[in-house]
Amino acid sequence: MTVVKTKLKPQRLEVSHKHDVRTQFGALCYRLRDDKAQILLVTSRGTGRWIIPKGWPMDGETPAGAAATEAYEEAGVEGKPSDVCLGIYSYTKSIPKGDNLPIVVAVFPFKVKRVLKDFPEAGQRKRKWFSLKKAAAIISEPELAPLIRSFDVKLLKR
Repeated sequence: MTVVKTKLKPQRLEVSHKHDVRTQFGALCYRLRDDKAQILLVTSRGTGRWIIPKGWPMDGETPAGAAATEAYEEAGVEGKPSDVCLGIYSYTKSIPKGDNLPIVVAVFPFKVKRVLKDFPEAGQRKRKWFSLKKAAAIISEPELAPLIRSFDVKLLKR
């Protein structure tokens, strides 16, 4: 089943060995307002870029579950994760006093049911709701933009 059809340009990852690429799981946090999807973005801690909540695999947790944990910790939201992977994107993580680390992120939709005032990274990040078009325009990772732009909630209900 294809959830999102996108045409992505090939991306070259800066790797010297195939074991250098790491995987993260991201949450595309969404809600419906007037039957239109809105996306919740958060700022990164270091540079303040707009990103989706994402993080490393967790022992005993599914990829969608790990993405949901990151949505809670980074964006302060609770809701329902989907096990449907919307797609993947890559980026290079800058490591202080180390080499850059190539990352591949699998993105899972996360329907937000509650927005919390208090959450683990509240003092470290900003969060804001955007339309699909605006979120795709301001997101920092270029490979993620077409995935956001073409996100369709109706496809998840099949």
